Amino acid sequence: MLSVQTPVPADVDRAAARIRPHARRTPVLRARVDGRPVVFKLEQLQVTGSFKFRGALNALLAGPRPDLVVTASGGNHGLAVATAAAVLDLPATVYVPESVPSAKARRIEATGARLVRHGATYAEAARAALAAAGSPGRRYVPAYDDPFVIAGQGTCAAEIVAEASDVDTVVVAVGGGGLAAGTALGAGGRRVVAVEPVGCSAFHHAVAAGRPVDSTVDSVASSALGATRVGELPFALLGDAASVVVTDEQIVAARDRLWEEFRLAVELAGAVPFAAWLNGAVPGENACLVLCGANTDWVPA
Repeated sequence: MLSVQTPVPADVDRAAARIRPHARRTPVLRARVDGRPVVFKLEQLQVTGSFKFRGALNALLAGPRPDLVVTASGGNHGLAVATAAAVLDLPATVYVPESVPSAKARRIEATGARLVRHGATYAEAARAALAAAGSPGRRYVPAYDDPFVIAGQGTCAAEIVAEASDVDTVVVAVGGGGLAAGTALGAGGRRVVAVEPVGCSAFHHAVAAGRPVDSTVDSVASSALGATRVGELPFALLGDAASVVVTDEQIVAARDRLWEEFRLAVELAGAVPFAAWLNGAVPGENACLVLCGANTDWVPA
């Protein structure tokens, strides 16, 4: 049974009001690619370089003020929580897998947060973080399975609706499901397409099984999309979302094309929606693709 805290669209509106003083309202870019119209939501321009700042900030502003903020992350969420904590003058500890990309680790440490490398996967880092957050006065901020985090992520879709009301489909990358679930809440009834790499597709496996299940984590985009399983709350909120998978080769090609044609530099996870769209896997006549992050040291050749 779902918690009574299951978020609703009105929670996205409340989140937008909370985070407005600190989060950026990122722009949309209308374009034509291969003769087709497309809209890009440039969320890689968000504070911390990803959408994650929205949910982290909303979670910390919505609850009681803790003595210490603790989280676990593959990188982007940890940077978002560390930055939100710094904005609110709170100490933070971020647990990451030992494989965390150096660009993300460096940026987390630059906020003043304590960085702890633990385990080979996000799931292992999360278990250690939850144990560390067990003391009184400590607040654990989940990466995706949390109503305030989800509502905060939904503000991205709400901005799309406000600025590009003719969009009929919103396409997002999905790992644990927080952005996709928030998009379902904030998209005003528009179709939501959740895209994952073939080798890192927790939501796709959950749809097939009818419930969240463990899945493998093996993709060039796994540092951002490497959840072992989709969150229970996001899965429940994504009942009508379409699930699409793309190959690593398609993701790399989409990332490179974003740079070559638009000079948009995104991390591999940020190119996942464009990969699906380029390969004809996105329904609708006017889709908005959320370019969700840019935390990488990649420089195009």
